[in-house]
Amino acid sequence: MTMSDPIADMLTRIRNANMSKHDTVDVPSSRMKVAIAEILVKEGYVRKYDLVDAGAFKNIRLTLKYGASKNDRILTGLKRISKPGLRVYANCEELPKVLGGLGTAIISTNQGVVTDKDARKLGVGGEVLAFIW
Repeated sequence: MTMSDPIADMLTRIRNANMSKHDTVDVPSSRMKVAIAEILVKEGYVRKYDLVDAGAFKNIRLTLKYGASKNDRILTGLKRISKPGLRVYANCEELPKVLGGLGTAIISTNQGVVTDKDARKLGVGGEVLAFIW
């Protein structure tokens, strides 16, 4: 089955697993999704990720992160911003701040997939993929 928006599918799988308090979630792999997983780990929203062989394809296994109890969620929200029907672009001066700087925006630039803070340091803009808080 082909899907029109694999990044939205990845974010939805993570959101659903987090709401159901699962320890891990598997997502079909691509280079863009691996870059997003690296950002999730670097920003502290996810504990770790591994590439897992699932027959003919590879999956990304994300280990979700919780507080002292599983009721304390570290990852409270994920939102897809740029969609296949409506792409959203921003230059370095117009990059959005999520929750006044408390959250993270994932930006696809010509320097790779980076956070909004890194894009400001690099002085580049690009496609606003998602918000995380």
